[in-house]
Amino acid sequence: MADKFNYQELGLKVGLEIHRQLDTKKLFSPVPGEFSDEVDFTFRRRLRPTISELGEIDPAALEEFKKGRTYIYEGNYELTDLVYMDEEPPHMPDEEALKVSLQIGYLLNATPVDEVHFMRKIVIDGSNVSGFQRTAIIAMNGRVDTPWGSVGIPTICLEEDACRIVERKDKEVIYRLDRLGIPLVEISTTPDIHHPEQAKVVAKYIGDALRATRKVKRGLGTIRQDLNVSIKGGARVEIKGVQELDMIPLIIEREVERQLNLLKIRDELRARGAKPEDIKEEFHDVTDVFQNTGSKIIAGTIKRGGKVLAVKLPKFRGLIGREIQPGRRLGTEMADRAKKYVRGIFHIDELPNYGITELEVNAVIEKLGLGEEDAFVLVAAEEETAKKALREVITRAREAIEGVPEETRRALPDGNTQYMRPLPGKARMYPETDIPPILITDEMKEEILSNLPELPQERIERYVREYGIDRSLAETLVSDERDELFEELVKKGVKPSLAASILVVVLKGLRKEVPIENITDEHIREAFELYLNGKIAKEAFEEIFKELAKNPEKSAAQVAEEKGLTLLSEEEVERIIDEVIQQNIEVIRAKGMGAMGMVMGRAMARLRGRADGKLVSSLVRKKIQDLVTT
Repeated sequence: MADKFNYQELGLKVGLEIHRQLDTKKLFSPVPGEFSDEVDFTFRRRLRPTISELGEIDPAALEEFKKGRTYIYEGNYELTDLVYMDEEPPHMPDEEALKVSLQIGYLLNATPVDEVHFMRKIVIDGSNVSGFQRTAIIAMNGRVDTPWGSVGIPTICLEEDACRIVERKDKEVIYRLDRLGIPLVEISTTPDIHHPEQAKVVAKYIGDALRATRKVKRGLGTIRQDLNVSIKGGARVEIKGVQELDMIPLIIEREVERQLNLLKIRDELRARGAKPEDIKEEFHDVTDVFQNTGSKIIAGTIKRGGKVLAVKLPKFRGLIGREIQPGRRLGTEMADRAKKYVRGIFHIDELPNYGITELEVNAVIEKLGLGEEDAFVLVAAEEETAKKALREVITRAREAIEGVPEETRRALPDGNTQYMRPLPGKARMYPETDIPPILITDEMKEEILSNLPELPQERIERYVREYGIDRSLAETLVSDERDELFEELVKKGVKPSLAASILVVVLKGLRKEVPIENITDEHIREAFELYLNGKIAKEAFEEIFKELAKNPEKSAAQVAEEKGLTLLSEEEVERIIDEVIQQNIEVIRAKGMGAMGMVMGRAMARLRGRADGKLVSSLVRKKIQDLVTT
């Protein structure tokens, strides 16, 4: 499919930041890196920005502080200790986590540092109890080769993951402490990616290297991919929380579209003579215009003693409603900024609507003295809250005259993005004083180098060569991260072709019927154990997995027993086949061996999942032959 844009001409630059949890203990205490919904205690904190060693306050930290939130933390005695309540200094970093991150560095062609120095990174959105996250550079100057050219990996870092959000309210956020402190590898690339598909290729290669260690966590939320995107004349925008590999090209394409449309809006504003200084911080009280309004939102606000305030945006009429991404407009971006104070805004380009009449719109235009090209934005709220929200609108409007603002945005499921906060600055880093430098010895490097795992592509080639399985099956096993379980089953005596077929074909075939994510590796091991012990036939796997997906608390043995899927003895199988033959004896005498398919189908209807297909076929063939030769 042809590209939507000429990315080379637009000067597209993309950099990736990939974060993946390691499957080890927590980074700075010997607590298991696991999750639990069991809550034994809670406590609350307020967090404040601090001045860095450079004498500056990080703008992202300041933005979070302005929200005035209180943070409540839920903990579990098994998975949380004093380190992660910020009541005890950190222990030395987990040795396994350190070695795995060095291994990843080598797999990405990077050079390990000689000494690991942990730093503190200011984070006051509540996701870390202490108000900072500990992070260290582990390796540098790696690279990924792609058909479009080489992409650099300047740093590979080891850091601690944040808390997970349980509930977000207006002035309060509830966090769970179990995820806090799980080791996280952060891999950053240079902005040498110049095509959306190239970004996907780089992300896949990095993901393959991470999975190769077999020491990374699996499942939703264990990997986070962030994109840094810019075009010529635009700005660097960080897009956080890209979960799916296949979404990367679309998100980049939509960000390019957004920046191009913002640049068009900028050019039109300038052509109209708009200047940032002409947008005054003047709030006009237009509450009287809406005393008898049909707008439920505004009427409810006035009834509660709130006000309707308006600001004038000179030269903006027709541009606030201009689409910049599918279904999103410049007005949406203004509303995103104001949302930390109010639920939404009203602007002239979408009115009359939402119960606001044309008469009310004209009254506001007259009261503000708007010209034909001028626009207004309304907010209904308590007076001071409305002013705060409108200040955000004014800031975003001034930025629109400048072009594309640098900011951090959130990836949305449809490929669009939404404003989160300003880009963080360099003022948020300072040294960690509780952890001494860690020397990376030559012996440690040699040990890791001599035990590097094979990359997924190498593993696929080996599966095809050693086990003789189909390449597409091998590729799916590796991409679905079922390869480790596959090798375990083969070592136990399961035929490679059967193990691969069950793990790929059978499980994927059930995806549309049942929630296969409920089927655990332990369920699969149990089912294969039954098969190896001669208790079930291979045909029983599908029925067993289907039931386990619906009722994961059950065991494979329990399901096999309940559904009558345990293997019959050869004598019982033969008895049932004899019954089927007697019921169809006239047809068999008439057709001879031509009746084989019909008899086999009717026998398997009674025996599927309870007898080995080869045994049934052998017995049916022998009995028909005996019958037609007598």
